[in-house]
Amino acid sequence: MKKIGFITLGCKVNMYDTEAMMELFAERGYEIVEFDDIADIYIINTCTVTNLGDKKSRQMIRRAKRKNPNAIVAATGCYAQTAASKVAEIEGINIVIGTKDRSKVVDIIEGYKGGYVLNAVSDIKGEKEFEPLKISRLKGRTRAYIKIQEGCNRYCTYCIIPYARGPVRSRKPDDVISEVRTLAENGFKEAVLSGIHVASYGVDMGDITLCDIIERVHDIDGIERIRFSSVEPTIITDEFIERISKLPKVCDHYHLSLQSGCNKTLKAMNRRYTAEEYYAACEKLRAAFPNVAITTDIIVGFPNESDEDFNESYDFAKKVKLSKIHVFPYSPKEGTPAAKMKGQIPPDVKSIRSSKMIDLSNRLNRQFMAQYIGSEKEVLFERLENGYYEGHTTNYIKVIVRSEEDLTNRLVGVKLKEIVTEETMMGESI
Repeated sequence: MKKIGFITLGCKVNMYDTEAMMELFAERGYEIVEFDDIADIYIINTCTVTNLGDKKSRQMIRRAKRKNPNAIVAATGCYAQTAASKVAEIEGINIVIGTKDRSKVVDIIEGYKGGYVLNAVSDIKGEKEFEPLKISRLKGRTRAYIKIQEGCNRYCTYCIIPYARGPVRSRKPDDVISEVRTLAENGFKEAVLSGIHVASYGVDMGDITLCDIIERVHDIDGIERIRFSSVEPTIITDEFIERISKLPKVCDHYHLSLQSGCNKTLKAMNRRYTAEEYYAACEKLRAAFPNVAITTDIIVGFPNESDEDFNESYDFAKKVKLSKIHVFPYSPKEGTPAAKMKGQIPPDVKSIRSSKMIDLSNRLNRQFMAQYIGSEKEVLFERLENGYYEGHTTNYIKVIVRSEEDLTNRLVGVKLKEIVTEETMMGESI
């Protein structure tokens, strides 16, 4: 039996794609092993969101070949798609696949005869169909990520992803429901609907929306919680709020994409909303869901971001009282318009701004958690780590408890006792 090791870099969508490929190989009789084990085949699912992602992808390719010089090493994913010729030149690589044809990955690898580098990357710009991949089990997980959408049509000036993933393609609703049912039957209680731009689900179909598919998932027995990946404030309409508020399984946590609280910077980024519209969306969510957590991403040091622009973004984040901010110093990405812009910000300035925004995030996160000290919340526990069971509330507070019972994959009432780290609370099972 041949052994195959996988490693995933980047986002939850990449994680889903890796899990689906693992199942394809398992169905053909391969033994799935850890990436650091000696294997006959290694697959690196690459990321290219940042230059660091590119670097890590190259490192993993070289590491795999060092583990077993005779192994077949294949690269899939976004870096392989956007820089196929560069990846093909990396010492140790055998096959480059990209972000499509992953459903054919077993056939591609089994058909490889060796002695050359196979570049199997094809153009994705005109792709119109969602590539069928599926998962039925997730090793060591209690939260199931279900990929419902692929691609992005937004073309933010800093982002390479539309070039790596192609245009929006939505998964057929019946395929989504079938996979969620299978996962529910296998014991998963929480479903996370994921995509590259999940709010675009259905725009290529014309007769279904993200709300529609959430409502259908909500009807599936066994699923107790529903989350979905990052959305933009423009989706938070009165109709959206009205429909979601009728679905008790939908968690009161929204990762609402911001990127900057300065309108000048938002325009330069080609974000299609203003700070005022973002604030209004947050107010709608808080009015409908009193315990809602609103988390976000903010880029600091975007080209031409002055001190005044940064302070405006900082003050806006403070005003909105976000629950947590994922902070990213801007990194020029070759192939994007922003990389060619004048007014690139020096690294030391970006570092100072990043530290300041991270400090704000930590304070906001503590303030958000502090209001729940002494309250009772339901927690879905995911794992045992260092003697504590770890899990999350519906509004995504990370909670740890000690217990003699096995709490893994159980929904348990917990009294929240105290804040123990920047993003963790200690609890006591009720």
